[in-house]
Amino acid sequence: MDLVEHFPVLIVGLSMFLAYTMLLAGYLNRRLPFFMSLAMNSFFLILSLFILNHVLATGPIRYWQGGWRPPWGIEYVVDAMNAYLLVIVISMVILGLIYSRGNVRHEIEERKHVTFYVLVQLMAAGMYGITVTGDLFNMFIWLEIASLTAYALIAVAGGRALRSAYNYVIMGSIGACLYIFGVCWIYSVTGTLNFADMRLLLPLVYDSRAVQMGFAMIVVGVMIKAYIFPLHLWQPDVYTYAPSTISSMMASVHVKVMFYMLLRMFYSVFTLDFIRHYIGLDLLICWVAAIAILAGSIWAIKQRNLKRMLAYSSVSQMGYILLGLGLSPLSPWGLVGVAAHILNHAIGKGCLFMCAGAISQQEGLRDIRDFEGLGKKMPHVCAAFTIAALSMIGIPLTAGFASKLFLIVASLDAAQYPFVAVLLLSGLLNLVYFWRVIDQMYFVKHKGTENAAEVRETGKSLPLSMVAPILILASLCIIMGIIWLTNIPMPLINHILSNLRMGVTL
Repeated sequence: MDLVEHFPVLIVGLSMFLAYTMLLAGYLNRRLPFFMSLAMNSFFLILSLFILNHVLATGPIRYWQGGWRPPWGIEYVVDAMNAYLLVIVISMVILGLIYSRGNVRHEIEERKHVTFYVLVQLMAAGMYGITVTGDLFNMFIWLEIASLTAYALIAVAGGRALRSAYNYVIMGSIGACLYIFGVCWIYSVTGTLNFADMRLLLPLVYDSRAVQMGFAMIVVGVMIKAYIFPLHLWQPDVYTYAPSTISSMMASVHVKVMFYMLLRMFYSVFTLDFIRHYIGLDLLICWVAAIAILAGSIWAIKQRNLKRMLAYSSVSQMGYILLGLGLSPLSPWGLVGVAAHILNHAIGKGCLFMCAGAISQQEGLRDIRDFEGLGKKMPHVCAAFTIAALSMIGIPLTAGFASKLFLIVASLDAAQYPFVAVLLLSGLLNLVYFWRVIDQMYFVKHKGTENAAEVRETGKSLPLSMVAPILILASLCIIMGIIWLTNIPMPLINHILSNLRMGVTL
């Protein structure tokens, strides 16, 4: 076994161990947990890049915990899809940590800083575990680690965040129960929890009521966790009142990992044959996604609080990923759209939430109507916000444009023309609510004065630790937009299609 094949379990295991050592180190010096987490996750990023290169060169990694072969032991499986996701997740965790260095002091009491970084590391460990595991129950364990720490991280801010965290706990617990009940139903029929074994056994029992019930429970449970319409009711308050660092991490990668679980259910456990077995299920997913795209955008237009607007925008954006999933049985371009938007939404929405936190910290502003002249007072942050917003709208040469283009191609390839109209209309709706913010920042004058920024007292400038991640993500919105339209990502995309047994090369 090559050394690289040990890296997935090393990342997960060291993440858990690091969290507890950070707690001990925090008693010696409150600054140590931050630096320990940043250094170790940077090391994990290097390991993840080696993993991705190894997978693309030699194929998927299969690692048996303790040398126990499935179904007796737990298997970690890393193919092109989750190796790609692992790089994204670790990268966003690192940028979130850097951002938190300047932001956490503003939003969280100093005595809670050690706890905050320990919980962030545990949440990261949970996300890493979900990404690399090939076992249905082991995925549940990592899911709950990621979820429980997220509940605590939201509540750590206090105030209205406590109520939001409570509602999240209730909905998240319902989702977790549905998931584990679904796993029990599937296990009762197959006698295994391993993805690969289930993939072989399930085609023989597609008509089993237990299998159908298990599938429905797992899907609904994951949809709650991933705030997929119409099971998103907990999400707006959470994103609005959570610390900005956590809002950014949850919007950019936490929810993507939850959606990845759904992707694995469709491709690695039940397979597309199961979806095709029930005529109309793929189109039902597409129409739910279409409603989510439009409804989320309409709700976003109605909001005045910036973070709440971004929260509803995320509901809409998750609809794009769901649409790609629904189109994938009809066209391989649907899966390309999923892969593209997982990254593009992560960098774009991560940037937007970081900008919202920066504006709140420096100017104390949350209501969009109070943003007059902000473009002159916070030029770097507002410019980054504008670039990320243009990406979410889908302006050409931005990352978001590539995502929508792939989904439009998938819709045309599948002869599902109504979804082309939905995608085009959603771009206009996105333009409406994002332009309100941009217009206030750059073009609206405050009650006859030259500029609103002159009316307000100059606040303390933002630390570089907050500005740098924002500018990096804004730059990536343009860089990745160009890269996606070249042949550079094609080897990765073809590996993803092959590993998920789409049987197509683009």
